[in-house]
Amino acid sequence: MLHDIFQRLYYIPIILAAYWFGFRGGIGCAILVTVAYAPHILFQWGGHISMEMEKYLEVILYNVVGGITGLLSQQERCRREELEQTAQGLEDSYRQLKTQSELIIRIEEQLRRAERLSALGELSAILAHEIRNPLASIRGTAEILMEQGVPAERRGEFLEILVKESDRLNRVVEDFLRMARPEPADKRECDINEELANMVTLLSAQARGCSVHLEFSRGTVPRLVADPEKLRQAFLNLMLNAIQASPEGGTVQVATSYNRESGLVEIRIADQGGGIAADAISQIFEPFFTTKGSGTGLGLSITKKIVEGHGGSVEVASEPGRGATFTVLLPAAE
Repeated sequence: MLHDIFQRLYYIPIILAAYWFGFRGGIGCAILVTVAYAPHILFQWGGHISMEMEKYLEVILYNVVGGITGLLSQQERCRREELEQTAQGLEDSYRQLKTQSELIIRIEEQLRRAERLSALGELSAILAHEIRNPLASIRGTAEILMEQGVPAERRGEFLEILVKESDRLNRVVEDFLRMARPEPADKRECDINEELANMVTLLSAQARGCSVHLEFSRGTVPRLVADPEKLRQAFLNLMLNAIQASPEGGTVQVATSYNRESGLVEIRIADQGGGIAADAISQIFEPFFTTKGSGTGLGLSITKKIVEGHGGSVEVASEPGRGATFTVLLPAAE
């Protein structure tokens, strides 16, 4: 009984050697156990063939266990080394990506700063140009008035030029400040149909003076959460542009509708004018860009800024000779 217990204890060093040193360790330890166990088989059980055969099979099992355990341990060790190398590679890649991302963030910040400075420089140059023209007219008119011998009837004409150029200069500065002014945070529910109807009534006289018919098609739309004064300013710019672009006898159509799928209120302002050239559509919302000789080019920029400040957008569709349609999309009140 003790012999059966002792011969099983040989598996402990074989398994440990295979686990620690792999295939060679397992086989080497199994061979050492075989050498240590062989005299016991030959001298103690030599006369009993059946028992001797059992001991030989036990020796073979020692070597099989040592080889298999060592092979599995060696494979597991190789696999662990591969995983460690992979983890190290991933860690190195992560550090490189982190460094590159920080570099990209710094470069993007520099680009944004350069873009802001470039835009500021461009706006400043355009604003200086817009201001220089009326200042030159004012200076020239003042110099003429300072000269001796200017007839009294001509003085009224020159003074009228001074007033017009001063108004134009003031309009440029006010529009520029209006565009740069931040949007107010206090908004309330308002009826966009009611606001548009009031504006159509106010602009009807001006439209009749231009021989233009102003129509309003009231749709069923929900209320908006907005600043009514700001929206009136935005739609005033669009309606005035439509009236000025329409020919005599033309019609400016103002219509509202509601898209339930998107949850947006649509306000369309369409004219029957000459339309907008394809290369100009992408620039009409840029500050100081205008196709009118007397315009400042800030009306549509202000309109877009107001609409985007209310979470909406402005779309334009136009074909030369077929007029233009401006569509304002605003989110309905929840």
